[in-house]
Amino acid sequence: MGTSWFVVWSVWIFLCQTAATEESPCQPGFESEMLILKVSKKALEEGTRLGKVGFTDCTGRTQFLFSTDDSHFVVETDGIITVKRQAVLHEGNQNFSVHAWNSQGQKMTLPVRLLYQDHHYMNNRLDAEFHHEAHKLNTQLHDHLDSDRNQQIRSEIDKVKKINYMITGPGADEPPVDLFTMDRATGHLYVTQEVDREKQDKYTLIAHAMTQGGEYVEEPMEVIINVIDQNDNKPIFNQSIYMGEVPEASQKDFEVIQVVATDADEPNTDTSDIRYRIMSQSPEQPGPNMFIMYPVTGVIRVNEAGLDRKKIPQYTLEVQAADMKGEGLTGFAKVIIKVTDGNDHAPVFTEPSYTVTVEENKVDALVVKMLVTDGDEPHTMAWDAKFKIIDGDPGNLFTVETGTNKQEGIITAVKGLDFERTSKHTLLVTVVNEAPPSVPLVTSTATVLVTVLDVNEPPIFESEETHVSKSEDLAVNSLVVKYTASDPDSARKQKVMYKLISDPAGWLDIDKETGVITVRNQMDRESSFVKKDIYTALIGAYDDDQIPATGTGTLILTLKDINDNAPIIEERSIIVCNKKPAPQLLTVTDKDGPGFTSPYSVSLRDSAMANWIARVNDARTAIILTLNRELDNGNYAVVMTVSDTSGLSQVSTVTAAVCDCTGEEVNCQKKNVGGSNPPVVLGIMKGILMLLFMLGLPFFLFVRRRRTAEEPVEFNDLNNKFEEEKMERKNLQGGGFESQDPEYGYLNEEVPL
Repeated sequence: MGTSWFVVWSVWIFLCQTAATEESPCQPGFESEMLILKVSKKALEEGTRLGKVGFTDCTGRTQFLFSTDDSHFVVETDGIITVKRQAVLHEGNQNFSVHAWNSQGQKMTLPVRLLYQDHHYMNNRLDAEFHHEAHKLNTQLHDHLDSDRNQQIRSEIDKVKKINYMITGPGADEPPVDLFTMDRATGHLYVTQEVDREKQDKYTLIAHAMTQGGEYVEEPMEVIINVIDQNDNKPIFNQSIYMGEVPEASQKDFEVIQVVATDADEPNTDTSDIRYRIMSQSPEQPGPNMFIMYPVTGVIRVNEAGLDRKKIPQYTLEVQAADMKGEGLTGFAKVIIKVTDGNDHAPVFTEPSYTVTVEENKVDALVVKMLVTDGDEPHTMAWDAKFKIIDGDPGNLFTVETGTNKQEGIITAVKGLDFERTSKHTLLVTVVNEAPPSVPLVTSTATVLVTVLDVNEPPIFESEETHVSKSEDLAVNSLVVKYTASDPDSARKQKVMYKLISDPAGWLDIDKETGVITVRNQMDRESSFVKKDIYTALIGAYDDDQIPATGTGTLILTLKDINDNAPIIEERSIIVCNKKPAPQLLTVTDKDGPGFTSPYSVSLRDSAMANWIARVNDARTAIILTLNRELDNGNYAVVMTVSDTSGLSQVSTVTAAVCDCTGEEVNCQKKNVGGSNPPVVLGIMKGILMLLFMLGLPFFLFVRRRRTAEEPVEFNDLNNKFEEEKMERKNLQGGGFESQDPEYGYLNEEVPL
């Protein structure tokens, strides 16, 4: 099956292209640079219509005056070219020119060429021209296109057999259905409704060519229809009325105001490319062009000098914004320009000099307010004042700002002044207006003498923190550090003294006169007042002013560790079975730091060695204690000596409750004596003792009264004796290791082993 699609453009295509040209940016003149007209005969008879030229002067006219430089041809006012008298194309072509005049009388010329081609040759040319696009056709439609526009799609096979044409796809047999239709017999493609680029900018259809019996004679061809944007949105100003100001006597190019318009058409195209212009100025005095508008930016500037507020206080401009680079749709706005008073009076200080006093060290302290007067119109740029310190402030200690009333300058000290460094500052201040002067003016100046008032400042330590490292066993009265401060008030010649403001542990002492810090009480690195080996104290330095000022410094004291703490066993008691007892892991701790702790060593003392085995674990950080032989139920004191890595040792005693059980399942049964309940027995014994005490007390008091003065009896002695008796009873009852815990049973024996 061949691929010999070709496309025939009808006369309406020329009109469509003409419409497209008319909707593009309007430029007066012919629509093409050259017109080629093809004819099928070499001999052209009088009255033969050859074609039409397209011409516009951008005014909407359709009739124009044309002329030619060849008397064989004439051009009517509607652009139709006709054979005026018989002409023969001996060479197969002939050239001539058509002339036209625009609305300004400018002559324009279009070259025209007549080209002879027989009908068969024209078909071959068309087929060759579109052969490389046999399977795809791109065409363009303008949005809001008239529904009678069409394009013809044909197969050259229709020369030998009847062909039916059809289209499919969105816009044909799919929604929007029947937007495009095709003549089945001719292949003409029609758009039936207006298209809108803002809704859809492209349609893709498939064209088919088939015989009467439905047999395809060509491969289906893709037809792409691009909808081109029309210039259907005019520029719109963002304000309908603009207000601007211009000082009188402003010179040329003084910028007054900028206006802005926007266009809703496609960006970056001619349809949204805006140009600005001034359409009118009212009033037109002293000239009609007092202002100029930059076409691209919309900036309005003064075009001529001579603005005089007293004569014309206000101008009204009508401005236009047009798309198509100024030749398309238009929008309008008004610009009202107020002529303000010219700056022909300089602001003047009411006082030539000021003398003020400011305390040192105060930041943002008010120094002075300086008033000015101005003869220009109040509350205008020509009247508003602005100030500047031009001399006397190399360190940028001061700043000057304009007050809210625009007629005063306010000086503040942005940094704290230092009396000891500079006790006086002399500032030179100038004042000008916000608007430039319209005539030469003399700048007013004022002098400000600032005297710095001395205040008592606290002494300052050499450094905010001083770091010292000492051994924790540093002897009492030993030197820690000398920490001194100096008084910035050098002119006062004050004495600096020292004190401890914060010494949490009470370890330090400081010499009031010299600032020498010594050890007052023995220091301890392991104290709760020491965090990560560091002890912190706050030191104060104060002067001898009537109202003393105090400065502070911080002592950071790092305590170096010594081996002054022996290791101890944390567990005070354990419970084990007397048969196949499980080893007991005992925790060892040492308050000292690394280097004075593990590895530990352990040894049993006295009779404990016969019944127990004690050893350290593999890491040598804990003790494993194991019962070595079966013992009777009871409490046993296991005495051990634990040593650290440096040999510092301490004796620790662990109370071991031995129960009649096996392995790790410790079960200590209660042990009753004579069927009695131990808690009940204890309660009875306590009651008896209390009764005896109550009965004996009256007798004791009676005897006391009978004793002579040489033998006084103190109640405290009686109370002490009573406490001793209580302790005896407690010891007799065996009130040691958790003797009444029902889980362990009643263990009333504690046997040292």
